[in-house]
Amino acid sequence: MPNTEILAALSGIHELLRELLRGVPAADAAAPYDPRLGCLSWQFAQTVYRETYWLREVVAGDADLTARVRHLFAAGPASAPDAAVCGGLPPSAHLIDWAGEIQAEHLRRLATPGALPAHPLLVDDRLAWYLLQENARAYERMLALLWLRALTRPGDHYQVEIPLAPRLPALDRVEVKQGHYRIGSRGEPHADDLELPPQAVELASFRISTRPVSNAEYLAFIRDGGYQRRELWEADGLAWLEAAAPRPAAPLGWRQDARGCWYERHLNGSADLLTDQPVNGINRYEARAFAAWTASLGGDHAGAVVQHEYQWEVAARAGLIDGAGRVWEWCANPLHPYPEFVPFPDSQTADDVFSRGDGVLRGASLHTQRCLRRASYRSAAAPDSRWGFAGTRLVYPPGSGL
Repeated sequence: MPNTEILAALSGIHELLRELLRGVPAADAAAPYDPRLGCLSWQFAQTVYRETYWLREVVAGDADLTARVRHLFAAGPASAPDAAVCGGLPPSAHLIDWAGEIQAEHLRRLATPGALPAHPLLVDDRLAWYLLQENARAYERMLALLWLRALTRPGDHYQVEIPLAPRLPALDRVEVKQGHYRIGSRGEPHADDLELPPQAVELASFRISTRPVSNAEYLAFIRDGGYQRRELWEADGLAWLEAAAPRPAAPLGWRQDARGCWYERHLNGSADLLTDQPVNGINRYEARAFAAWTASLGGDHAGAVVQHEYQWEVAARAGLIDGAGRVWEWCANPLHPYPEFVPFPDSQTADDVFSRGDGVLRGASLHTQRCLRRASYRSAAAPDSRWGFAGTRLVYPPGSGL
């Protein structure tokens, strides 16, 4: 039986998910604002299907409910359905009632000794932790859909009160010396399979920015022609930039008022862009282009690159960086399995997650649930994804004293 902390958190995330769906009209809940996310209703219902599949079909051996909806929800989060599937789902009010009954029964079974048969997935509460964290990830995907929905609304004629001024990248950096460092989880029951097993890695000396790239720093990149200068973009990023319609000229959600001043449209409406707030709404291609632009400034900025995820984790564990947890932070490297990786809860996980060419994000956003906030946690997204509440952080060659 899982401990009360997990059950309380699982109950809490159930209610958060229901509240997100309650808060929008049924037509909007069924609208696919991004083909890789599907629609709000599908994301919500898939969390219910996932719990039902693992707790009832796999653990309890009862496939009656999952078999009836498998054709709708068996796809993973990165394989969202087309518009026809979303349009064929029951109304959101019906989905909320359906989910409430099923989730209440799941909590009862998890809390009641003997209500579920003994199963390897239940050892050390691994399955309960897995379901909690999958729901937390779905919560952020649903918020991303709500953000994309907000961006489709008619303009609000917002006028900036305090215009954002461009600023060159800050020189605030901290040194990390060459050495062997631990990466990954020590095997705690809550650990995601991508965090396991723990490993020792050798890192060369580097300097890492003490905070993520800010709005003001990113505006300097824009003002210096960052989206027009082909030499700043790697081939895949340039292909994305030139194929996108309309062609990107700023982070997702940035807008200009009648005077040409930049502001932000987000979940709760429009607001001034704050100078030191981390830039949000960029993809890995944009992060790399920003790093190339920074390096092109020369002098103290020479050698700037996007951080590797190991560099971020080492610096975060040591308490050397600020701003972690305000935006997800793109890393330079692609997602990869750690040596001796064992997928959980089944072998298909590895086939799905490593075959897509995803990039890695570290840290968390303001919308990330507590159960995902730890130094070893690894998130993943397609390199061209801009809706994941993500910015980035830079690293530099070591100083002369290292």
